[in-house]
Amino acid sequence: MTAKGPVLTLFAARALLGVGPGVDERALRKAYREAAKRAHPDRPTGDAALFRDVQAAYRVLQDALARPTTFAPAVTASAVADRAFLDIDIATAVSGGSEELSIDGRRLRLKLPAGLRAGDKVRLLDVLFEVRHRPLDGVLVRGDDLWLTGKVAPRVLAEGGRVDADTPLGPRQAWISTKAADRGLVRLPGQGLPARANHRAGDLFLRLEASESEKDSLARSLLRRFAAAWAA
Repeated sequence: MTAKGPVLTLFAARALLGVGPGVDERALRKAYREAAKRAHPDRPTGDAALFRDVQAAYRVLQDALARPTTFAPAVTASAVADRAFLDIDIATAVSGGSEELSIDGRRLRLKLPAGLRAGDKVRLLDVLFEVRHRPLDGVLVRGDDLWLTGKVAPRVLAEGGRVDADTPLGPRQAWISTKAADRGLVRLPGQGLPARANHRAGDLFLRLEASESEKDSLARSLLRRFAAAWAA
């Protein structure tokens, strides 16, 4: 394992700064300043690692705004046929499972181990598949880590406290300190993608938002996001 972390994708950069795909330069600068102010190490609630991530996210999105739109060259049908992809739910990536595939007219079931990362290879008969994660609204896989957005009572965001979180690995209790509540982010070590091969066990990062109702909970919010994946 090297000291260099995973590449920050556009999706991850937007999640860190809380902006959408259509953000313009002015809105991006405003979002960066707010995020950097919250995470600055000189503040009592600051976090040096998060501050570095915020700076990196800003650079990534600045580069994306400055870069002209380009189109990939045309790909022939034969070239596409040489590449086989296997799209799996994030819930399957976390806990393992199986996928039913059709090869040469035969319906076959492929058993999948827990902890599959995007880009991992799995084989069925003579076909080698490259794993891809199906997108899930509000959920981001960044390297070994999972990033989720959940709603908590405004009181918890103001004062901190304990909440019951329904994570991809099952129910977990999360203690939200006043520092974490202030920056709107809590980290659950080891609750991301499970360790596999040369990969460490990832962490689970919960991005916190205030719910409209005091009765709404982080558990219900996260459960709704994973219900479709688990039911598949």
